[in-house]
Amino acid sequence: MSDPAKPSFWEAVRFWWRLGWISFGGPTGQIAIMHRELVERKGWVEEKRFLHALNYCLMLPGPEAQQLATFLGWHLHGVRGGLCAGVLFVLPSVFILWGLSVIYVWYGSVPLVAAAFYGLVPAVIALVFHAMLRLGRKTLHDPLRWVIALTAAGLISLYRESYPLVVLGAGLAGWLFRRQIRDLSVETETLPDREPIRIGRLARTGLVCLAAWLTPLLAAGWWLGWSATITQEGIFFSKAALVTFGGAYAVLPYVAQHAVQHYHWLGPEQMLHGFGLAETTPGPLIMVLQFVGFMGAWNGPGNLAPLTAATLGSLLTTWVTFAPSFLFILTGAPFIERLITVKPLQAELGAISAAVVGVIANFALWFAWQAVFPGHTVAHPDLFVATVCLGALAALWLWKVDVAVLIGACALLGIVWRLVV
Repeated sequence: MSDPAKPSFWEAVRFWWRLGWISFGGPTGQIAIMHRELVERKGWVEEKRFLHALNYCLMLPGPEAQQLATFLGWHLHGVRGGLCAGVLFVLPSVFILWGLSVIYVWYGSVPLVAAAFYGLVPAVIALVFHAMLRLGRKTLHDPLRWVIALTAAGLISLYRESYPLVVLGAGLAGWLFRRQIRDLSVETETLPDREPIRIGRLARTGLVCLAAWLTPLLAAGWWLGWSATITQEGIFFSKAALVTFGGAYAVLPYVAQHAVQHYHWLGPEQMLHGFGLAETTPGPLIMVLQFVGFMGAWNGPGNLAPLTAATLGSLLTTWVTFAPSFLFILTGAPFIERLITVKPLQAELGAISAAVVGVIANFALWFAWQAVFPGHTVAHPDLFVATVCLGALAALWLWKVDVAVLIGACALLGIVWRLVV
């Protein structure tokens, strides 16, 4: 199979910058957008390589969508491509969430923005269902993969198992039943090899990433003291970045317990408000941690002005949350990508891909239930969300509507609906 046409570096930069502004829908929605744009529309990344990269990122701690963007950027243009993709994927949400945080502490409510966010809810649901349908059609080729997908959805939904355990379990099932799972290598020719791995270059890259991660934290401790709120946030979220597997929804209970009950950086209601703001902004859902860092430093500014402290706290929190991802991807991707050509692993990877479909299906159904039946009141469904969601899904599936156009239209519908009703 010939290697797909690669974009120029600046073409890719423009794409990653645009993606950062339209990547709504949490990790599954963002993965769906990347798959739609990079694999289906532009053809910059092979289907097999995309799924392989996704499987790797799902097994890492931290934000899987941002890590996937970094991996794919590295695949296209090496280290500089990975850095640009990872940074630009997050940067717009940093600005937007900082602005919303300032409005939150100054004014308390933003009705117009809330109305636009209300309109985004059905668009997000449609994107997630569209991702499930597209990936399912490409992945679920035999009955065993269907069983794995349904089992993964059940484990997540009923037993609250973490993503890494589900993914590892699926890989084990793929190995045990490898003769029953259709070998993807039969369907797809071997992908072209990349240049040889240079251990010295990877070691230097790892040291630079490690230094970039820790330097701002050390600077904050030296300047403000190790007991200052901003420094404590940097330490806590550095640890959280290493121990929180399973994406944003696995991170939030851990963070809420410590930030609210142990450190008292913010109250339970403020934590919920921050989750709502992060859920309706582009970029990774884990950006809610930036809001926690903002509010913690705002409520405990020390000798700094509250807004200055809050800004520094939010930036340091965001930095230590995402910096480890660059270390994991830029040093691990060259080794992991070689495994895509190892035929004995294809059954395991196929099983993991099936589990990913199940995870996305569970999230899509849960999200739709929460939005259409708020408060779990079956007798009073939100007909606006249900109707717009079905229309948005039809627009994506039947008419291939651009994601940015869909998001803008749904946000406008939300504003109009709130003004009329």
